[in-house]
Amino acid sequence: MARDKEKRSCGQVLAEWRAFVWDPRSRQVLGRTGTSWGLILLFYLLFYGFLAGLFALTMWVLLQSVDPHVPKYQDRLATPGMMIRPRAEGLDVTFNVTQSQTWLHYVRALHQFLEPYNDSVQAARNAACTPGRYNEQPDDGVPNYPKRACRFNRSLLGPCAGLGPADDYGYGAGRPCVLLKVNRVINFFPGRNKSINVVCAAKREEDAALLGPLQLFPPNGTIDLMYFPYYGKRVHVNYTQPVVAVQFANATANVEHHVECRLNAAGLRTDDERDKFAGRVAFRLRINRD
Repeated sequence: MARDKEKRSCGQVLAEWRAFVWDPRSRQVLGRTGTSWGLILLFYLLFYGFLAGLFALTMWVLLQSVDPHVPKYQDRLATPGMMIRPRAEGLDVTFNVTQSQTWLHYVRALHQFLEPYNDSVQAARNAACTPGRYNEQPDDGVPNYPKRACRFNRSLLGPCAGLGPADDYGYGAGRPCVLLKVNRVINFFPGRNKSINVVCAAKREEDAALLGPLQLFPPNGTIDLMYFPYYGKRVHVNYTQPVVAVQFANATANVEHHVECRLNAAGLRTDDERDKFAGRVAFRLRINRD
């Protein structure tokens, strides 16, 4: 049987560690001489420098093939997506009329979203375009020439513009407004030169009576063709996409309403079950009263 190693004292262990960290006889640090450490550091410096240079070169080559104005590869969307404002977790707009803390965050979110749509801002930044037709702006031989954006005035949203005395988009009175926006798609021409609009209704026919009448702004939920096409954020700098507001004027309180809004335009499919946001959006609304 092997003999047990002689037990070392604490002082001996510390001395061995000090010698390992710095050995004055061999002039080694952590078991290596200065020359050895220098060669190792030089190797890793060159190695990682080479990898960084290779990565930078790869990214540079890739960026040369990317147009900063228009995506090189675009999904050929037949129908753009839709979304609501204010943002709500799970697309569930729930609040209590008598408890302002449950709906003030919706009001603040709508104020922030609509700030660029103020009539004064639109008059200063955007142009008064001819309604009823596409706002096509060819480059005329100058690639990526800046495009003018058409005005979409906040006042077009009527009582859902947040400009009235109450300034609460109807939430304080139990007549809330929800804004609907169509996602931006570059060079998208909806409607085949015919007017387009948004329609909203209860998702289930038996719930229509409980949901009550809906009011759309601009009237009939119309989206004018002059806001299309969109040329991209670098070229269409001041572009403010059109929105439609729906006001629930007399929805039954303390009931969960399932609402669906669709984009109504020639040539657009909104019934694809594989993509429930293609040209439509469904959300829940619950107006509680004590």
